[in-house]
Order: sequence, then structure tokens, then C-alpha cells
Amino acid sequence: MGRHALAQRHFIQALRMAKAGGSMNVGCHVLTNLALQTTLRGYPDAAVDMAQGAYNRARQHADPASWPLHGSSRPAHTRLGDRRSSAAALTESERLLERADTAPGNEPSLIAYYTPARMSADAVEIHRDLNLPDAALRWNEQATPMSASDFTRSVGLRMTLVATAHLQRRDLDRALADGERAVVILSKVRSARASDYLTEVVRAMAPWRRDPRVAAFSQLARQDITPATVR
Repeated sequence: MGRHALAQRHFIQALRMAKAGGSMNVGCHVLTNLALQTTLRGYPDAAVDMAQGAYNRARQHADPASWPLHGSSRPAHTRLGDRRSSAAALTESERLLERADTAPGNEPSLIAYYTPARMSADAVEIHRDLNLPDAALRWNEQATPMSASDFTRSVGLRMTLVATAHLQRRDLDRALADGERAVVILSKVRSARASDYLTEVVRAMAPWRRDPRVAAFSQLARQDITPATVR
């Protein structure tokens, strides 16, 4: 909902409760999500430290099946423009996810959603942010098993990323098609982050603003996304 200060207080309380309960899995999971929030708030340096801290603790104490998620410093490295570290973190997550798949039954239920398809969806954003649209679109092909009915917001967000990747390749037709699909999916959720991502698509279409289809898409976005941040 965009209420970051309140969310941060809940995350900190969750960390205290995880420590009191002696659950390293939960504590690392919370710290990983806190790192993501910190990235979204514009502090990628601090987010890298948090994510690395979660990863180090997980490697020492948590279930091996949880390591790929806790090592997710990729978005923060990407915001810092650090291609090498982003690629290294992604490669490590792939390796650890493959390792986790060989140990069925050990996966903590709270991260059961973190599948190869979900990791691929994260990779789409990484490569889009690094202005590597061809790589982003290749990763998108591996993320397609995620269904919009089960992962509504995640799929909708990914479609905004795919739309902007097409714009990076100067392909307005495909960007409009994927952008419209994103609007349809995200109209089913109330999310400030979803609105922000869709706003990025609208802004990325600025070079084509004289195209009537772009004006129609912008209007569609304003109508269907609940938080009023699309301009």
C-alpha cells in the first residue's frame, strides 16, 4: 500500500519474534524482505548489506532449501548498476536452487513459492534495469509457468517489465500488447508497487507520445490502476 514506515516497524517486530522463537528460517526470510523494501525505498547499499547478512546466516544455520531466496541481493546490486555482482548473485541463486531441488521435503513452507519460474521472473527485472532487453525477454520465457490466477500481482508486474524491455528494443507494438495485459491483470489488485511499475511503462512510452495508441494506453492505465500515481 506504499506505507513503508509502518511496514518497516512490522518487519522489525517480526525479526524480534523470529529470534524469540528460535526460527532462523523465518528470521532470514523477514530480513530478505526487509532488504527488498529498502531497495524499493532507494537505499540499495543498505539493502545489499541486509541481503548478504540474511544469506550468511542462512548458510550457517537455516535449511539449505531456503538459501536461494535469502541470497537475493540481486535487485540491490542492479539498482547500484553493478552488473558483475548482479550476475554473480543470479548465478549463485540458480546453483543453490538446483541444489535445493535435490533435497525434497526439506523446503520450509513459507518459501515454497520460490521456484525456478519465480527466480526467472526476478531475472527479468534485473536485466531490464541493466538495459539488457534481449536477456530480459529470454528469462521471461522461463517465467511463464507462473499463472496470473495464482500469482496475480507477480505476473502483472512481470508484464510491465516485459513491456519496458520491448520499448528498450524500440518495439512499440509488443510493448503495448504486454502493457495492456499488465493493466488487465493489475486491475485485480490494490498495490502501490503495481501502480509505480505501470507508471514506468507510461513514462517509457514518452518517445511515442504522439501515437494515438500510446494516449489510449495511458488513459487505460489511469482508469484501471487504483492508486492514483499514474501520470
